[in-house]
Amino acid sequence: MNVLETSLSGVKVIEPKVFGDHRGWFMETYSTEVFKEAGIDIKFVQGNHSFSTAKGTLRGLHYQLNPKAQTKLVRCTKGAIFDVAVDIRKGSPSYGKWFGIELSAENKKQLLIPKGFAHGFMTLTSNVEVQYKVDELYAPDCDRGIIWNDPAIGIEWPIDITPVLSEKDQKAPILEKAYNNFVVGDNL
Repeated sequence: MNVLETSLSGVKVIEPKVFGDHRGWFMETYSTEVFKEAGIDIKFVQGNHSFSTAKGTLRGLHYQLNPKAQTKLVRCTKGAIFDVAVDIRKGSPSYGKWFGIELSAENKKQLLIPKGFAHGFMTLTSNVEVQYKVDELYAPDCDRGIIWNDPAIGIEWPIDITPVLSEKDQKAPILEKAYNNFVVGDNL
C-alpha cells in the first residue's frame, strides 16, 4: 500500500496494491499494521455505504463537531467520484483550502480525511457506490455542513452542471457562517 501526502497536512491518498490473475484481483483496503507504519493510528468504528443514481449528484460538504468529529477513509467501489476535503481548522495555514481527487472503482484509490476537515463528493458517472470507514459514530446533533459552491473556498468541481443536492445540502451556510469548533492545536 502506498500512502501519499497531499497539499493539505493530514489528508492522504492511499493506493492499495492490487494482485490480479486469470480469476480477477485481490487487494487490502485497510490494514492496522500498514497504516501504523505510515504514521496513521486510527480505530475505525463504523462503515458507511452510499448509492447515487445520477451523474452530477453532490453530497457535502459535511463534518461533525467535536467531540464527535470523524476521520474518514473513503473509496468508490462502483463508478467514479471527485472527492474533496476542505480544511476548516481555525488557525491552520491552509484554512479554507481544498484538495480534490478522482476516486473510482477502476483506480481503487482511497482518500483519508482527518478530523477538522469538511468532506464532499460529486459523482462523475451514474449509479455510483461510495464506501467509507469512520472513527466516530454518527451523531446527528453534531452533524454540520458548508455549501458546496462557497466562493471563498472556490472548489473547481469537474462537471459544469447544476448538481443534484439534498435539501440539507442546498441550505448549508458558507464557511464564514458555518459553526465549527476545530482549532489547530486542540488535538488536531
